[in-house]
Amino acid sequence: MNIPLINLRKQYETIKEEIDQAIQDVVLSTRFVGGENVAKFEEEFAAYIGTRYCVSVGSGTDSLILGIRGLGFSGDDEIIVPANTFNASAAGISENRLKPVVVDIDEQDYGINLEDLARKINSRTKAIMIVHLFGQSDKIDGIKKVIKKSGKNILIIEDSCQAHGAYFKNKRVGNFGAFSGFSFYPGKNLGAYGEGGAIVTNSAHLAKICRMFKDHGQITKYKHQVLGINSNLDALQAAILRVKLNHLDNWNALRRKQATYYTRSLKPLNRFVITPNQFPERKSVYHLYVIRVKRRNALLKYLNEKDIGVGIHYPTPLHLQKAYEYLNYKKGDLPVSEKIAKEVLSLPLYPELTKEEIAYTVNCIQQFYA
Repeated sequence: MNIPLINLRKQYETIKEEIDQAIQDVVLSTRFVGGENVAKFEEEFAAYIGTRYCVSVGSGTDSLILGIRGLGFSGDDEIIVPANTFNASAAGISENRLKPVVVDIDEQDYGINLEDLARKINSRTKAIMIVHLFGQSDKIDGIKKVIKKSGKNILIIEDSCQAHGAYFKNKRVGNFGAFSGFSFYPGKNLGAYGEGGAIVTNSAHLAKICRMFKDHGQITKYKHQVLGINSNLDALQAAILRVKLNHLDNWNALRRKQATYYTRSLKPLNRFVITPNQFPERKSVYHLYVIRVKRRNALLKYLNEKDIGVGIHYPTPLHLQKAYEYLNYKKGDLPVSEKIAKEVLSLPLYPELTKEEIAYTVNCIQQFYA
């Protein structure tokens, strides 16, 4: 049995007619940049998340870079970011010539460690980037309490690139900060057939300035009001995303069922395997199903030999990446992040995954630890 980490071909086969028609319509229209599909996707995605505005961009990374640029920070300003995340989270900060301040994570949910957060806040702290990792929201109320206790005017930025449709209490993520960045990389829960991203916000000013930043600094053609870049979601990707958005809630529900089946099936292995925790106020969309295991690298090799695709998210915390050595962190500074980086393993998970495939994966893990 061959089980990839994700299977985009299976997904395409379930919506082939809709996707093929959407692509054909764009090709026949010859409107490949901007146009109706992009405008309608922005409107539909904003409505789905529950925000007033959506500004589509060329990638999830650009959503963070341009969103932060729109907030107007400068000089010695700092933004706090958790250590266990993809590099793009920190890139959104560093590409704006701001300082990323890296905090340790919580061993229970892999989100921000509130005690370390409180220690790292200072007079230069302008924002905290919450990363809704693996499809689960972070503990937003706890983070807000730390901000309030600090007595400082600190904004929240949401990195929702892995959490399309996830909830915290009765709201979807993307509603809790100055803005939220989303990625539509092909492997995401809502993925394009190329690169894409979006900034969602309730601020008319921020939406306007980000729309200028992403289109050469212009709103009216050839009237360049600010310095900008070229970061557009093309019409083909927008058309594909419009089709997929209609299926997203169903796909997320299937992911939750699969995650529940994994967790139940792995319970007898709790001496070797730690499964993801669930929290009553959070509704995960399981972008990834991440376990923590003993002898991680050996298990990874064993599962690959059994034709099971697995991944590591992430093998090196941000503070130990060479790109950020100028921040002068060292091994031991963020012990939980460093420990978890040696243990995490992502198992196959996608809406079309079958119970038989999950059972085979779990059985192989059982054989490894037997």
